[in-house]
Amino acid sequence: MTSNVCVVGAGAFVPSRIVSNARIAKAIPGWPAERIEEKIGVRERRFLWDIDEVTGRAVPPPENDGHIYPANNTDMCEVALKKALAQSGVAAGELDALFVVTCTPDAPHFNHDAMELHRRLELREDAFALLVDDGCGGTPYVLDLVKKMMEGGRFRTVAVVASAFTSPLVNREVYTDELPPGPGRSRALQGYLSMYVFGDGAGAVVLQSKPGEAGSEGILASFSGNAHGDLVIRKGGGVLKLPYQPGRMRPADMAFVVDGFKVARSYPEYMQKCLDTILDPRPEMRSQVKRYYFHQPNKRVMDAFVDRAGLPPEAVACNVDRYGNTSAAGMLILMAEDLEAGRVKLGGGDLVVVAAVGANIHYGAQLVRL
Repeated sequence: MTSNVCVVGAGAFVPSRIVSNARIAKAIPGWPAERIEEKIGVRERRFLWDIDEVTGRAVPPPENDGHIYPANNTDMCEVALKKALAQSGVAAGELDALFVVTCTPDAPHFNHDAMELHRRLELREDAFALLVDDGCGGTPYVLDLVKKMMEGGRFRTVAVVASAFTSPLVNREVYTDELPPGPGRSRALQGYLSMYVFGDGAGAVVLQSKPGEAGSEGILASFSGNAHGDLVIRKGGGVLKLPYQPGRMRPADMAFVVDGFKVARSYPEYMQKCLDTILDPRPEMRSQVKRYYFHQPNKRVMDAFVDRAGLPPEAVACNVDRYGNTSAAGMLILMAEDLEAGRVKLGGGDLVVVAAVGANIHYGAQLVRL
């Protein structure tokens, strides 16, 4: 008898505010609305905060109003985590650790969002709470870390929450600026594409160590890897690029700027590596995978990979065309939505794959029997 690390609950929060291509293109000029959909396959995105197309800035809710919830990143994470706990039947006090994966925390230091969730859910004092500053590839990367920690016997129940909070970043001055050419990059990068592609959302999973036979319910295969490449660049915020150091900053340094060509080249390479690593040792399981939960950089890039990899399109979950790229949260949102819709079922034996690559570069994948 072995101990298996199982997914016992998943939850998600996606804002109800729909921001069309026409609105975002007016707020952040660059491409017209039609070109946005043509080039990246995103028709609209979901934002928690509203935007002002005239000023080109985010419209935050009233500060400390108390009546608007959720209103920030931690709020979104709280909703997703509570849904995951409710589905799992696990009480918050049973959690041995909580990991929050995001590159858009409400406050950038001291594990703020993870510690605030720890306080709100009244986790045990000895339950770990850590924020992992990571983007699109961070979710399977952290899931791999957690699985290895749980197999060591220290943790029995762990929650992983992932989020993206893009809407407060809307700023015309910042996202219509460009990053000049740099080492290894011969051309300037435009900021506006990054504002067109991303959306807000949070997803969560609860993992639990359960006794079971090898190969039965649980995470059957897991791995993660590191490479080095600036797929997304954000120069500002660190001590080398503080805004109040004269001459060292420009507006685009505060933007998350996607290098679209690098993403398009690296995504199929690392995603194929993800699939091959977890499925090649188990060739009999390739045809049994019911759903794929991939990071969705944009719909065009993901569709091209799905076609190249020979995967059945109907098995690949997708919402980037409606929600935007929700970074680390995307895969967990897709899984939670599938569970809620009954496309897959916890305890039903469905075989699913989680895989992602992103940012600087973390990548990883899990093969999971639900």
